[in-house]
Amino acid sequence: MGARKHNSAEARKEANKTLFFAKLNDCPSSPRKMRLVADLVNGKNVENALHILQHTPNYAAEKLQKLLKSALANWQVKNEGVRMEDSNLFVKEVKVDGGRSLKRVQPAPQGRAHRIKKRSNHVTVILGSKAKKEETEIVTNNPKA
Repeated sequence: MGARKHNSAEARKEANKTLFFAKLNDCPSSPRKMRLVADLVNGKNVENALHILQHTPNYAAEKLQKLLKSALANWQVKNEGVRMEDSNLFVKEVKVDGGRSLKRVQPAPQGRAHRIKKRSNHVTVILGSKAKKEETEIVTNNPKA
């Protein structure tokens, strides 16, 4: 069993070498608001996504723009000497998950109190390259070659 775990761990490490991502944990905005902004850039070219986020007035857009720049920096570290324009980078996936909720109390009339949940979220941005994607499509579409 030890060898099987070792082999799967090695395969996971090799897969992560071609994966370019960045994570943001406990961002202080609700997941619903972050998903609205994340859907704007999901599947878009990286340059277009940065332009969209720059001109979106939401608080979540600022956080997502910074996260996308971090994912780009991670891509540049793994691909030294390769130009970003030549690689056709795009936002492959944006995952927004709920984080922890801070429970607060708001005073209400007649001595009552209302519970308030201050929500947070976890965001993961994954980048992909269209050039690699097209090469794999050519191989799978031509079974005779």
